[in-house]
Amino acid sequence: MEIRKATSTDVEEMQQLIQQFADIGLMLPRTIKSLCEHLQCFTVAVEDGKVIGVAGLHVLWTDLAEIRSLAVAPEAHGRGVGRQMVTALLQEAEHLGIAQVLSLTYQTGFFEKLDFHIVRKESLPHKVWKDCIYCNKFYHCDEVAMVYYTSHHQVLRPAREA
Repeated sequence: MEIRKATSTDVEEMQQLIQQFADIGLMLPRTIKSLCEHLQCFTVAVEDGKVIGVAGLHVLWTDLAEIRSLAVAPEAHGRGVGRQMVTALLQEAEHLGIAQVLSLTYQTGFFEKLDFHIVRKESLPHKVWKDCIYCNKFYHCDEVAMVYYTSHHQVLRPAREA
């Protein structure tokens, strides 16, 4: 399996993979147009020439980026594909000097294992007022906001539970 930046030839498979999970309400759908416009933000996992995972790092502000559209093909679940893609995106955020990386997710256990911490959505105004305000789930959002603090973060990090 290879983790790499997405290319234009990956877009159709990326969209199909994301749509599988959007169809059951686990993530927001992404159009081909949206994926093309933000292609440089996406990383894919490829195995035997097939996209088996996709995830994007979208910069929201000088100190905040978001992991978006994280999807792993059902046949690849449990093999560390998601973890490897998120790790690659966190390294990218570090390289860009981003202090915090957020995820709005239903998969809190997965992100906790990667050292993300639950935060109040209201503590992320650049996300809420840039993107969330336009979401059809805005008034009844049930996703959990989680943040990873990179080495560029200047505030004390929450203590880890033993």
